[in-house]
Amino acid sequence: MAADNDTQVREFIFLGFSGLPSDPAFLFVVFLAAYLAILLGNLMILILVLVDSCLHSPMYFFLSHLSCLDICVSTVIVPKILVNFLRRQNTILYEECLVQAFFLMGFVGCEPALIAVMAYDRYAAICRPLHYSVLMSKRVCIQLASATWVWGFLDSVVHTSLASQLSFCGANQIPHIFCDVPPLLQIACSDTRANELANHITSLFVGLCPILFIILSYICILDSVLRIRSKGGRRKAFSTCASHLIIVILCIGNGFLNYNKPSAGYSLEIDTLVSAMFCIVTPMLNPLIYSLRNKEVKGAFRKVLNKWTDCFIFGGKLH
Repeated sequence: MAADNDTQVREFIFLGFSGLPSDPAFLFVVFLAAYLAILLGNLMILILVLVDSCLHSPMYFFLSHLSCLDICVSTVIVPKILVNFLRRQNTILYEECLVQAFFLMGFVGCEPALIAVMAYDRYAAICRPLHYSVLMSKRVCIQLASATWVWGFLDSVVHTSLASQLSFCGANQIPHIFCDVPPLLQIACSDTRANELANHITSLFVGLCPILFIILSYICILDSVLRIRSKGGRRKAFSTCASHLIIVILCIGNGFLNYNKPSAGYSLEIDTLVSAMFCIVTPMLNPLIYSLRNKEVKGAFRKVLNKWTDCFIFGGKLH
């Protein structure tokens, strides 16, 4: 692939960790522990939604997709970082870089759309409760979830196809900790105007449109909640949205920091910190936010834990 594009570069060097004084072995342990926490927390959400009938609702259906996306985003990035720590060599082959960028942009592109769908679910539940079963039927949920995945990977196809046409002329040092299209544009020696135009256009559809939809949904939700006369009813309505709002702030906020840097850019240390938050902190916090704040998730976890405990103690006989 590199030869076909008149690209002299066969591999890239990540500079993200070069300025950090920490020992690679220590960083390996930190990233490994964080990755295992991401897998454990998000797999727990997936299993609970699958096995507990109390969580067979649209809200938890979309939450399971968010957990799947969190696992996918971190898996695209973190294992390669761990391998590089072990090798003590922060490099990636040209072809591997494009593959990583493709899947990363695909999964990341799905998240704003999925969060917007989750906002619509909350709108339907609070503002249109009598029509909720129709608006959020099983068929509609499957269609919406499928559309978010297609939405994200169509965006990724556009960006990685254009990025595969770039030439690097020996410039192979990426000021980042993983392969993504914006850092590649910084070191490309060929014309990047088509890539930048595509970035501006798709950011409107992939980023801005979902954000505007989320804002509009919560304006309608706020209007409906304020019309509820009882304080208990208002509190219950707000509590159903609290976890989702925190997820909105975390995911979209971190995505904004990672993909909308100032023209002068961040320093290498700040960019490394932002990137680590993007691929580690947010996927690790999402399941904690829903499990700690949600009584249904905590109840489902206790039931599953009790069943597994009984199964272990009584040799497979669940009581």
